[in-house]
Amino acid sequence: MEFTLREWSLSDAPSVAKYANDVKIACNLRDGFPHPYTEENAKSYIKSCLTGTDAEKLCRAIVIDGEASGSIGVFLGTDVYRKSAELGYWLAEKHWSKGIMTEAVKQICADAFEKLDIIRIYAEPFGHNLGSRRVLEKAGFTYEGTMKCGVFKDGVLHDYCMYALLRN
Repeated sequence: MEFTLREWSLSDAPSVAKYANDVKIACNLRDGFPHPYTEENAKSYIKSCLTGTDAEKLCRAIVIDGEASGSIGVFLGTDVYRKSAELGYWLAEKHWSKGIMTEAVKQICADAFEKLDIIRIYAEPFGHNLGSRRVLEKAGFTYEGTMKCGVFKDGVLHDYCMYALLRN
């Protein structure tokens, strides 16, 4: 299935709200990703993506069949983490298991290494999120370890895993 990564537009808010309002997505992301997910949440998120520059972060819409059907971003660290950046992403459930996110991760990481002064991109999927972990592995990330009881989500402690990709 074909997709494109492009900069966000406020006109993406309705499709983002439609696809992001899914408990299966929210349960695998940080608490800053609400459920239910409204059009106002989408507008706020898109505005945050449009602030700043590509020197600080790369935030892109994942567009499939003309709709913003997911999000992917690389966010530059600060202080002693300034040579690292965190990768975050989500995709509409109807597009899972089609290889889209693996390719999106590869594309944005290549772009991030080109545009940001970094040597490392990392991601921290929850241990039980096998789909996300497979995406990272297929995109060339290395599993670095499991942080036991490292996150507290919906009243439950969960493990999370550290994955990283180093600049070639």
